[in-house]
Amino acid sequence: MNKEVLFAKTLEQVKKTAKEQGNCLSKEQVEEAFAPLGLGGEQMEMVYGYLHQHKIGIGEPVDPDAYLAEEEKDYLETYLDELRALPELSQGEREAVTLSAMAGDGDAQNRLAQAYLPEVVEIAKLYAGQGVYLEDLIGEGNVALTMGVTMLGALEHVSEAQGMLGRMIMDAMEEYIARNVEEEKKDKKIAGKVNQVADAARELAQELHRKVTVGEVMEESGLSRKVIEDAIRMSGGKIEDLEYGSTS
Repeated sequence: MNKEVLFAKTLEQVKKTAKEQGNCLSKEQVEEAFAPLGLGGEQMEMVYGYLHQHKIGIGEPVDPDAYLAEEEKDYLETYLDELRALPELSQGEREAVTLSAMAGDGDAQNRLAQAYLPEVVEIAKLYAGQGVYLEDLIGEGNVALTMGVTMLGALEHVSEAQGMLGRMIMDAMEEYIARNVEEEKKDKKIAGKVNQVADAARELAQELHRKVTVGEVMEESGLSRKVIEDAIRMSGGKIEDLEYGSTS
């Protein structure tokens, strides 16, 4: 494995460990993880900077609320008020409910999911500030939680339940963020194609003092018919300087 691949894998593992520890790592953990790579002081400072950008505290956790927008804080306050109205489980009750949930009791599974809702919120706050709404993260986490409590029968011990549910919730949020990133890339790619065709049509239209046809844009710009027609479709037919009545 080359050094670049090992570095990327190590960074992802460190981030995962941090999430499991409430977005916090000790300096010793970071140094131990990257020791096989033999990084210099300046390179390690870049690693610490990267971790800080991802809200991972070194030695002490960062304040996740500091990364919330005002509307997210307002939403969170209302949502937490709703959760406070739900009955709480003592530690002993939670263990008993978990055992019943592991045995397949549907009522127990529902009660356990309800008890974990505040923890979904805390996990969601760790992923705030990454281009997605907190409300959507909580929604994804709640879906994963609802599924997770029905899968506890695969565990051997009650003590394993919290870790399993936590991992499922985090995985769901990370997958949602990754999907959002991909969608943004697609949107930018589409916007780029539309802008390219729109710019070519605008320049030609200004020169000819009229709207132009697809064929004219093809001839002048060198763009293929497919690229132009794809741009027309992607824009919903809103490239102003193109004459849609004629494609010649």
